[in-house]
Amino acid sequence: MTEIPVAAHTPYTVQVGRDCTDIFIAQLADRYAGKTFAVITDDHVNALYGDRFVAQMQRAGLTCCKFVFPHGETHKSLATVQQICEFCHQNQLTRSDMMLALGGGIVGDIAGFAAAMYLRGIAYVQVPTTLLAQIDSSVGGKTAANLPQGKNLIGCFWQPVAVLCDTAFLDTLPEAYFADGIGEAVKYGAIWDRDLFLQMQGGFRDHLEEIVARCVAIKAEVVRQDEFDTGVRMLLNFGHTMGHAIERHSNFAVSHGKAVAMGMVMMAAACVAGGLCPPDVLHQLCRCLQKNKLATHYSAPVADLLPAAMGDKKRDGSAISIVQIAEIGRCVITKLALDDFRAFLLAAQPLLDRLEGEPCA
Repeated sequence: MTEIPVAAHTPYTVQVGRDCTDIFIAQLADRYAGKTFAVITDDHVNALYGDRFVAQMQRAGLTCCKFVFPHGETHKSLATVQQICEFCHQNQLTRSDMMLALGGGIVGDIAGFAAAMYLRGIAYVQVPTTLLAQIDSSVGGKTAANLPQGKNLIGCFWQPVAVLCDTAFLDTLPEAYFADGIGEAVKYGAIWDRDLFLQMQGGFRDHLEEIVARCVAIKAEVVRQDEFDTGVRMLLNFGHTMGHAIERHSNFAVSHGKAVAMGMVMMAAACVAGGLCPPDVLHQLCRCLQKNKLATHYSAPVADLLPAAMGDKKRDGSAISIVQIAEIGRCVITKLALDDFRAFLLAAQPLLDRLEGEPCA
């Protein structure tokens, strides 16, 4: 396994490898002997891995109970957080016990938030089972639930004590969900690492562990510099302001990674229209996304997405922080007044119209 340290205020290690879950569980048993683990998962992941994973933990000598909730964004809610906390109380978990998130980003976010809330905070472990969660949401301590008004509008920073990224979990991941992770991986290349970006224009699965480890290492470095998302960590939001608006506008029919891909294209087009980057940046981004079978266009015009974008959590009073791309591998954070933000995005529409339905040459 590759071990990647995360230098948060409570340091921990992310382990990346293949077929290494037994080793990781043995480490948990050595480190946390005598503690009870509440394994939190959703019905999809439970059907694939739930009983087997709990059995592995029990064979290692760990005491476990399991809570399963329905999959999907509609269940990333305060109601689910309350149900998890009630389950932990019913199973007599104390402050010295732990939660373990087994699943994708929704499971990790909601279990982490519940761990932060239960008894004013208990430790938790992340075992992400999707590419998106392995390279992004499982690392860095952001936890959240959705409100009817938008995604991730309630939550807190609560770092895990350990993270396992076992790429064997990805063998059962449908291609549509695998593509979600690729969308976020392309983001890492676009904001931070041109070489990673270029690598992803080739065979993604041929370099899977390497790409997962590189994305995690970038995320760890960003968290080291800015754990609480007040500076450089905002770079990780490239494509997310409009991506979240697309998710909301589509009633979550467009999944997160695909929405982020479209959001990155919208932002790049706005930067080209504003003279902030050359047109080839937009073309390179489109080519990389299309190479990885990700759509680059959303059906609704930018104007229809702006109301949801204005409610994004990155808004600060009458301004909003956005991530603008200057070149592949380098982005900058800019704060715009809301009227300027609206004009900046609307200026992209003619360019987006010309791109629609055509491959980026």
